[in-house]
Amino acid sequence: MIRARPAPGRYQLGPRLASFDRVVDRAFEPMRGRPAPDTVFRAASTLGDMSLVWHLVGVARVMIEGRRGLRRSLVFAGLLGAESLVVNQGMKRVFNRPRPTIAGEPGLEVRRPRTSSFPSGHASSAAFATVVLTDQEGPRSALLWTPITIVVAASRIHVRVHHASDVVAGLAVGAVLGVAGRAVSRRLLRSQLLA
Repeated sequence: MIRARPAPGRYQLGPRLASFDRVVDRAFEPMRGRPAPDTVFRAASTLGDMSLVWHLVGVARVMIEGRRGLRRSLVFAGLLGAESLVVNQGMKRVFNRPRPTIAGEPGLEVRRPRTSSFPSGHASSAAFATVVLTDQEGPRSALLWTPITIVVAASRIHVRVHHASDVVAGLAVGAVLGVAGRAVSRRLLRSQLLA
């Protein structure tokens, strides 16, 4: 049996992922158009732009911990930049997947992304930040970072600038890069480089 080839951009990552994306999108649909979820997810998506929420964590650490917080925040910010470079300028160029919408669901418009949809940079940086921050701040701090990560990642599906599979892949990529980032963070914080 000969099967028709999908149109360009359609099922770019396969029909099974496209089916998964549709199922998840339908699950989010009842929340769209409701003030509370729309406000929370739009704000989370905006705070995830350029890893703003994670840089605000760094600023708070400097204000609370002084010089010690500054060292850890500088290392963290540098690692976030490296992670962003790998995902946004590396991986996204390989996949070049179209987004579900250009600037978000009508009424939930967000900053217009200029990169490919796959993987989600917001989800990747959130997972990366959670791994590195948990290592720097201790295991209990994961109780703070993990919910932020989940909301930022889910926001990208809610406002329709990412497919669900983009977000899942972003979380996985961010976690893997976070393990590498954690090792670099430990080494830099032990060195006298930023003392």
